[in-house]
Amino acid sequence: MSGSSKLSNEELEKILKQTEEKERKDPKNRWINRMMRSAKQYHKMCPYYDKRTTKCFILLGGKCERDGRFDGCPVFVDWLSRKYDELKSRGGPLPMDFLDLTLAV
Repeated sequence: MSGSSKLSNEELEKILKQTEEKERKDPKNRWINRMMRSAKQYHKMCPYYDKRTTKCFILLGGKCERDGRFDGCPVFVDWLSRKYDELKSRGGPLPMDFLDLTLAV
């Protein structure tokens, strides 16, 4: 009875592969991941984190819950997602580098 509700390793791996394929095919997620990798090359801490006051500029002065770590930060990812939508609605080319994104905004 307890074995029927558990997933086998093969089933779990199959589900994970399908999820990864969907993420790779989604241009928005690919672009967000590219911007995250690019930002990591230039910044050790979130570029929108004020170290002195521990506040987040994206949250308009709200306290940063992650102490400036932006890898996987839901606020930073959401901001990138909104920027993607904004840039796509304008119809222009998407920046290929994080520094280009800061100039496009």
